[in-house]
Amino acid sequence: MDVFRTDRIRNVVLLGHGGAGKTSLVEAMAYLSGITNRLGKVTDGNTVSDFDKEEIKRKFSITTSLVPIQWDKCKINVLDTPGFFDFVGEAEEAAAAADAAVIVVSGKSGVQVGTQKAWELCEKYNLPRMFYVTEMDIDNVSYREVVESLTELYGKRIAPIHMPMRENGKFVGYVNIVKNKGRRFIEKDQRTECEIPDYCVEYAEKYREILLESVAETSEEFMDRYFAGEEFSVAEISAALAYNVSDGSLVPVCMGSPVNLQGIHTLLDDIIGYFPDPSKRERAGINRKTNEIFEANYDFAKAKSATIFKTIVDPFLGKYSMIKVCSGVIKSDDVLYNVDQESEEKLNKLYVLEGSKPLEVPELHAGDIGAIAKLGDAKTGDSLATKAVPVMYGKPEVSVPYTCKRYKVANKNDMDKVAQGLAKMAQEDLTMRTVNDSAMHQSLLYGIGDQHLDIIVSKLKERYKVDVELCKPKVAFRETIRKKSDVEAKYKKQSGGHGQYGHVKMRFEPLSDLETPYEFEQEVVGGAVPKNYFPAVEKGIQEAVQSGPLAAYPVVGVKAVLYDGSYHPVDSSEMAFKTAAIQAFKKGFMEASPVLLEPIVSMKVKVADKYTGDIMGDLNKRRGRVLGMNPDHKGNQIIEADVPMLEIYGYSTVLRSMTGGSGEFSYEFARYEQAPSDIQQTEIEARASKLENGDD
Repeated sequence: MDVFRTDRIRNVVLLGHGGAGKTSLVEAMAYLSGITNRLGKVTDGNTVSDFDKEEIKRKFSITTSLVPIQWDKCKINVLDTPGFFDFVGEAEEAAAAADAAVIVVSGKSGVQVGTQKAWELCEKYNLPRMFYVTEMDIDNVSYREVVESLTELYGKRIAPIHMPMRENGKFVGYVNIVKNKGRRFIEKDQRTECEIPDYCVEYAEKYREILLESVAETSEEFMDRYFAGEEFSVAEISAALAYNVSDGSLVPVCMGSPVNLQGIHTLLDDIIGYFPDPSKRERAGINRKTNEIFEANYDFAKAKSATIFKTIVDPFLGKYSMIKVCSGVIKSDDVLYNVDQESEEKLNKLYVLEGSKPLEVPELHAGDIGAIAKLGDAKTGDSLATKAVPVMYGKPEVSVPYTCKRYKVANKNDMDKVAQGLAKMAQEDLTMRTVNDSAMHQSLLYGIGDQHLDIIVSKLKERYKVDVELCKPKVAFRETIRKKSDVEAKYKKQSGGHGQYGHVKMRFEPLSDLETPYEFEQEVVGGAVPKNYFPAVEKGIQEAVQSGPLAAYPVVGVKAVLYDGSYHPVDSSEMAFKTAAIQAFKKGFMEASPVLLEPIVSMKVKVADKYTGDIMGDLNKRRGRVLGMNPDHKGNQIIEADVPMLEIYGYSTVLRSMTGGSGEFSYEFARYEQAPSDIQQTEIEARASKLENGDD
């Protein structure tokens, strides 16, 4: 692989709805540029960018892959991202590393939820973008409808620069709006100039007017010429278009058919012609030595620095840290300082990844994307620099996982293997989390959705040869009391020699603080219970609250008062008083109107206005209390509600089906509340049967 200067590099992320044709588009680019000598297909599992076994098996992208395309003396680093919402973290990482985006739209399906989410991601990272409409070879596909839908959503920024030519329903060529000429396909990627057919003239003129208006707005001189009716040259239109695309005021729309290699040549030309090279983008970090802002701005003349935007950990390929060089020129024999880990690493080799194939390169210039193998403890988001100028950059922001399942290891001997496998996968996937819930004796796996979790389990089996079973997580109920009780308990045991004797009289009452398990006081007078046994009584209470008498859940909010008792000068012991206290607690707790408390979460659900009624109805069915709604001024409402945690299992799937995938939710623990009596009864019975069977 050749080395490219910054001005010869384009970093482009492909975004769009799942199944829109991103991977097929990359495959067509790879074939046209000579990377492959045959055109792979997603259905055949032989594409450059979908190389993971899970991707081949499921026929869709799961991880972001990099394919560097050499075209017209430039290198286009194409980041092919998954379109399915469960793998949004991959798209977020890639968007953070890119300098521009191509949003792929299926001509057949039109503008979908994933198209709009891709746009929102571009807005977040301020990425110049263009739309590419695929599947133009399908007879009944309407490019015009796609353009109208995009214009309805995003207004005057949408500017078609191509439109299809069809004869007898077949895609035979296109009109180049910039050059105001027709192009007819001769064979696959070959085309020849032709007149614009009469049936295209009306829309070609309309699209050209949109384009010329935006060109005119780039300067006063152009505006005067436009109103005077003067024509702009192709070079002037192209230059103005590149300027407007770079600042995001114009979003071109082009189209083609990747499976037939139609419109790919033009797209590659447009990427180089209209998208900015990295030096036109800003990038700043903090110099940790001076605490001053370091304006890297992809300048090759400044001190070396880079960020790790993605990590690949594969049992066969090994560990690769994918980097974007923010300044300077990084060479294969450099010693780099990891600013986050505060450690130095000597690089052995530098690579450019072509799908799963590492290609060695001697150096990477500012703005380029490459990979370093076996980079110690480096993690995604770490900054690499020189020790003299230790620059730290911001971490990529990825979605927080809220879908949770409990996982059980099928073979107890595989516990360590599973833990190691999950730890390695968590390095690759920032939207995956594992939590060891010691209170409920369960291991939890968090992901973006059910499909995400299923694929994690599938990868564990495939890569690390271990089986894991997913099931519904146990909800952390708590037990408390509502009334006062006054009890006594005597522990007396005689078994030859010293016996055991402990006698306590205790009061139990509710505490207003439900975050504190218990509060212990003693009011013993006259030495009925010697002081040296008070700690043993408290120890008994401390042990008893860990597993309550009602359903073996932890106890909260109980005040225990030791006020009387008796002792035996020979037989009394700390163990006897501790046991007596445990007995008193169990008895006193059950006599003080015990109840189960359930965890309540504060939930925020973001949905389009049209779905608010359905969502609120569903939250009510889940025993949720809707607290209010706030508009986000982008056509969405944020519904805030308190919902019992018991009722949110499987919510991500339900929300997606109700909103066509556009809804988003988040939650955090709020407090404990008394559960309704029917829920308490069901839970107590279920818990008793589980404890009987030893399945805690």
